[in-house]
Amino acid sequence: MSKIGVFVCHCGENIGGTVDCEKVAQEAAKIPGVEVSTDYKYMCSDPGQTIIKNAIKEKGLDGVVVAACSPRMHESTFRAACAEACLNPYMCEIANIREHCSWVHEKGEATTQKALDLVRMQVEKVKKDLPLSTIKVPVTKKALVIGGGIAGIQAALDIANAGHKVILVEKEPSIGGHMAQLSETFPTLDCSQCILTPRMVEVAQHPNITLYTYAEVEGLEGFIGNFTARIRLKARSVDLEKCTGCGMCTTKCPTKKVPSEFNALMGLRTAIYVPSPQSVPNKPTIDKEHCVYYKTGKCKLCEKVCPTGAITFDAPDEIITEEVGAVVVCTGFDVAPTSEFSEYGYGRYKDVITGLQFERLASASGPTMGEIRRPSDGTVPKKIVFIACAGSRDAAKGRPYCSKICCMYTAKHAMLYQHKVHDGESYVFYMDIRAGGKNYDEFVRRAIEEDGVNYIRGRVARVYERDGKLIVKGVDTLLGGEQVEIEADMVVLATAGVANKGAEDLAQKLHISYDKYNFFAEAHPKLKPVETNTAGIFLAGACQSPKDIPDTVAAASGAAVKVAALFSKDQLLREPVVAVVNRMPPPVFSTCVGCSLCVDICPYSAITMENIKDRAGNVIKTVASINPGLCQGCGTCVAFCRSKSIDLQGFSNEEMYSSVMAALHE
Repeated sequence: MSKIGVFVCHCGENIGGTVDCEKVAQEAAKIPGVEVSTDYKYMCSDPGQTIIKNAIKEKGLDGVVVAACSPRMHESTFRAACAEACLNPYMCEIANIREHCSWVHEKGEATTQKALDLVRMQVEKVKKDLPLSTIKVPVTKKALVIGGGIAGIQAALDIANAGHKVILVEKEPSIGGHMAQLSETFPTLDCSQCILTPRMVEVAQHPNITLYTYAEVEGLEGFIGNFTARIRLKARSVDLEKCTGCGMCTTKCPTKKVPSEFNALMGLRTAIYVPSPQSVPNKPTIDKEHCVYYKTGKCKLCEKVCPTGAITFDAPDEIITEEVGAVVVCTGFDVAPTSEFSEYGYGRYKDVITGLQFERLASASGPTMGEIRRPSDGTVPKKIVFIACAGSRDAAKGRPYCSKICCMYTAKHAMLYQHKVHDGESYVFYMDIRAGGKNYDEFVRRAIEEDGVNYIRGRVARVYERDGKLIVKGVDTLLGGEQVEIEADMVVLATAGVANKGAEDLAQKLHISYDKYNFFAEAHPKLKPVETNTAGIFLAGACQSPKDIPDTVAAASGAAVKVAALFSKDQLLREPVVAVVNRMPPPVFSTCVGCSLCVDICPYSAITMENIKDRAGNVIKTVASINPGLCQGCGTCVAFCRSKSIDLQGFSNEEMYSSVMAALHE
C-alpha cells in the first residue's frame, strides 16, 4: 500500500488568494493512499521543505505530491528535499495549481475543486512512478565558442582563464565583431579600440585558446559533454604560417575599389586585404569574388611580390572535427536591410546613411580619419538629422520590438557630431527615449542639454532632396502635432538590430530553438537566461536579442561560468527522463519490430538500430536502441512508435493512464 504525502503551498497570495488551500489539503487527505496532507504559506521556503522532509522520515512516505507553482520553477527544489530525506527524488510530483488554476480562474468553489483534481491526478501518478537514477555522462573538457565579437572574446577568455581549452570560431577574417567598428562607447565615451584591441590580442596569444578565423561551423553532433563539431576552414588563399603581415601584397594589388565591409561600405579596399589595422590575425585574405586571378586566370601580382611565398591560390577549404563538451553561441547581430527605408531616401541619396556608417566616419581608423564629412561631396555637414527607431518598434516593417541600443547610440552620435563640428546643428527625431542601463539616463540628458542638439518628439514621414539639401518632413508631437521641415546636409538612421543572416540555418545545425525574428531562444528568460533547451549549448550577446556592450559582456561571462561549472566534474549527472525501448526475456527480447521510424523522426539523433545476436554471432533481431546521453526526453518517438515499444521514463503509459482516470472520477 502506497504512503503518499500531499503538501499544498499558498505561494503567498498567488495561489492562496484564489484557491482554498486548507480545503484542498483536507480533501486530499481522503484520497486512498495519502498518509499525510498539509498546507503551508511558502512550501519552497526552508521551513516548508523541513515539513516535507520530516513527514517523509516520520511517516515512511514512498511518494510526495507538492501542489504549488510550475515544476519549471521549483521541481528541482522539492526533489532535492526528498533526496535529503532518503526518498528517491523522482518519486516526487508537482501539481501545478498556480499557472494551471489560480492564475487562470476567479476565486470560487470550482477553482478549489480544480486544484483538488490536479492534486488527485498527481497522487495517482506517483503511485505508479518507479524510482529512477540519474544518468552519468563523461565530460570532454574543451569548449567551442562560435563568434569572435566581444561576447565570444569574453566567453573564450573566461573559460580559458578557468584552465580549460577553447576553440574559438569566427566566420570573418578577423575577430572583433561590430564593437571593432565603433568609434566610442556609451555612456563613458571611451575609445572602443582601446577597450577591445588588448582583448583581441590576448585571445590570439592565450595558450588555452585555438583561434580559427574565416571559418564556419558546418555541423554539431552528440550531446552535453560529448559533442563533435565539424568546422570548415575557408581557403583564404594565404598561408598564415608563412605570412608575416608585411602588407606588400595589399599595396601592390591592382584591384583597389572594392567596398570595405569593415567601413560599412563607406570606404574602399583591395581584393587582397586586411579588414582593419587592428585585425587579429593581422594577415590578409583574398576576396575571390573581386580578385582578378580568380575572375580571369591572370594577374598573380600578389604572389610575385610576396617575400615569403605565402600566397596559395589553389588551397582548398579544409574540414576539421573537434571534440568538445560545451558550446557557447555568440554570433551577434546585424543591422536591418537598408532597402527597407525608401521613405527616408536610403539608397537614392548618398548623404542618408546608417548609424554604423556614421560610426565609421567618426572613427579615427575610418575612411575620413575621424572627420565627419558628407559622402556625396566630402564637405563638412553643418546641419544633420538623426532618425531614431528606423525599423524598430515598427509592425509595418515586421519588427515591433525595441532594438535597445538605438536611443543611446543616437545620443552618442549627436554629442560626437557637436564635439567635432562645433558650429554644427543636429536634430534628433525620436518616439520616446529608453535609457535603462546604469548612468544611461544621465548620458541622454547630457546629449539633450548639449549646445546645438535639438530633440524633437515625433516621427519622420519623408526625406527627399531639394536644391542639394535633404528635406526632412515630420511632426513634433510635444507641440500638438505641428509640422516640422528641416533642410539638412546629412541624415543618419538608427537602424534596427536584427538577427544575423544564416541564424536560422545555424540554429538547425546546433539543434537549438529560435524565435520568429530568428534570434536564438533561451531555456527560460529569468532562471536560465544563457542556456538553451539543448543541454550543453549556451547563448551570449546579441544573438539572443539586441544588447548593449555591458549586457553582452555580462551574458558572456555568465555562459562561461556555466561551462566552467560543467567542466568542474569528470562526469555529468543528467535527468533520467529519457525514452527507453522495452526489454523482454529471450526469445522475444523486445516488442520492437525494427521499423526504424523512430530513427528518422528523432530530432536529436539519439536512436540507432541495434542487432541482437545469439552466442554464435548470428543476428536474431534488429531493434531500436536509445542513447540516454543524447535523448532530451521530448517523447516524439513514443508518439510515433507503431508497436508501442517505447516509453518515456517518468511518463509511462501506465503513469499517464492512472493520472487521466483520476481526472475522470465522479
